[in-house]
Amino acid sequence: MEGTESRSGTASSVVADWSLVFWTLCSVILPVLITLWCSFQRSRRQVLIRDIFRKSKHDWHYTDLFGQPSYCCVCAQHILQGAFCNCCGLRVSEGCLKKADQLFLCKEIMMRSNGGAHSSMPHHWIRGNVPLCSCCMICKQQCGTQPKLCDYRCVWCQYTVHDECMMDCLKTEECTFGEFRDLIIPPYYLSTINQMRKDKRTNYEKVVPYCRKHWMPVIILANTRSGNNMGETLLGEFKILLNPVQVFDLSKIAPAKALQLCTLLPCNAVRVLVCGGDGTVGWVLDAIDEMKIKGQERYIPQVAILPLGTGNDLSNTLGWGAGYAGEVPVEQILRNVMEADGIKLDRWKVQVTNKGYYNLRKPKVFTMNNYFSIGPDALMALNFHAHREKTPSLFSSRIINKAVYFFYGTKDCLVQECKDLNKKVELELDGERIELPNLEGIIVLNIGYWGGGCRLWEGMGDEPYPLARHDDGLLEVVGVHGSFHCAQIQVKLANPVRLGQAHTVRLILKSSKMPMQVDGEPWAQGPCTVTITHKTHALMLYHSGEQTDDEASSMSEQDHMREQTDEDV
Repeated sequence: MEGTESRSGTASSVVADWSLVFWTLCSVILPVLITLWCSFQRSRRQVLIRDIFRKSKHDWHYTDLFGQPSYCCVCAQHILQGAFCNCCGLRVSEGCLKKADQLFLCKEIMMRSNGGAHSSMPHHWIRGNVPLCSCCMICKQQCGTQPKLCDYRCVWCQYTVHDECMMDCLKTEECTFGEFRDLIIPPYYLSTINQMRKDKRTNYEKVVPYCRKHWMPVIILANTRSGNNMGETLLGEFKILLNPVQVFDLSKIAPAKALQLCTLLPCNAVRVLVCGGDGTVGWVLDAIDEMKIKGQERYIPQVAILPLGTGNDLSNTLGWGAGYAGEVPVEQILRNVMEADGIKLDRWKVQVTNKGYYNLRKPKVFTMNNYFSIGPDALMALNFHAHREKTPSLFSSRIINKAVYFFYGTKDCLVQECKDLNKKVELELDGERIELPNLEGIIVLNIGYWGGGCRLWEGMGDEPYPLARHDDGLLEVVGVHGSFHCAQIQVKLANPVRLGQAHTVRLILKSSKMPMQVDGEPWAQGPCTVTITHKTHALMLYHSGEQTDDEASSMSEQDHMREQTDEDV
């Protein structure tokens, strides 16, 4: 009996041990299997979503969290995550994506040809997810106040209507394209132009939509690599308000190709809004110069700026501000573009000819919009550029960029790598040799602002000086004593060394290697001759809305000097 009991006890302990091993394995393997299965399902789901996105006519984008209360346009359920169309504004849950793609049409960039010309089109209504604080076009009461899928919005004119106010007549009513009708390229216009091109007719001026005299279609060119990732958001918001064919991502299409849309529009009527830094603006202006070479002068657009870069000195000079971070609604930006005044901007040719080598090397040629410099500010730009090339991911914030500039400026105050510049260079203004004082840097200005918002030519504003303009064919040339002097000028504690104004500037670097820059593009340069001459004019748009204290004081000083000049005359 005792042996039987011991054997049964041993058997039960073995069973218990195996049971423990089994459940331990289950507790380890089961979560792994579940994780693998979920990962497989997630990847499979992502492949299906990407496939739908690729084949769809909608501009779908997936988000893990909507920025406002949203409801699926198919099942009408409240959703926190899902897909939205950047063009028409549809919002759907992940499970309803395929069905929504089949049920709902997106914005048509060009109307389907039905054998005749069109001069109007009906509203394109989308139900639900209307903008906050929108009002019904019928009863003038607020829309979208109920916590459910309700009310309608036209994707073209942006008018909204309550469910109970929606009538059959509204579904077939002609769309007026709303507040921004003067900026939108209607789909029926493009279909008519397409037919005219097939018939080899080019008198596009006769096809101006709405029979309006003040039609000024706008083209949006956005650099998504500029700023704090604002470009992607702006692209979507502009596509909602305009025809998607007017909105271009410069990371996917070059400005020269995007600007060919101007040739399909009336002459001297197009406005271009460049969303990016001063470098992006220069890129677009170079593409416009190519249009002139091709004989397309009559299609040249006027250029406005939405500043997304770090310095944004050109944007600041033209009244568009020192930087954009989403504080102004996109609708107001479009209003500013409509109200802006046309002006001219001087563009300059900078030719750098190396000394020696028996002139076998071709000279470097740059186009300057803002400024040229040699000395400490060029050294800061060169160090910043080298650091950004090594670790580009660190330089996605305007604040971080300025902090790095501050670091290198402080370092140069201690090291003074550019000292005794006056012994290394010769300066000629309009052929006249200029005697240089003890300097570390020389800056040649075309615009009023420099160094991220400093009015360098004016300095403290306590001395009389000739007027500085960006359209008079004159360059302002100043000198600085070093990085610390630059910092003093920026906070209005010092004046620059004003060397003069000239139509042509010639600078000869006699020895050693010095940092130089043109519009923020830096390089280290050996002995050479730098010649700056006038190249052409660019047609820009000036926004005369809000003015800073510096701008107001500068404008009042300039007006006072003009009055004195008029009295003398």
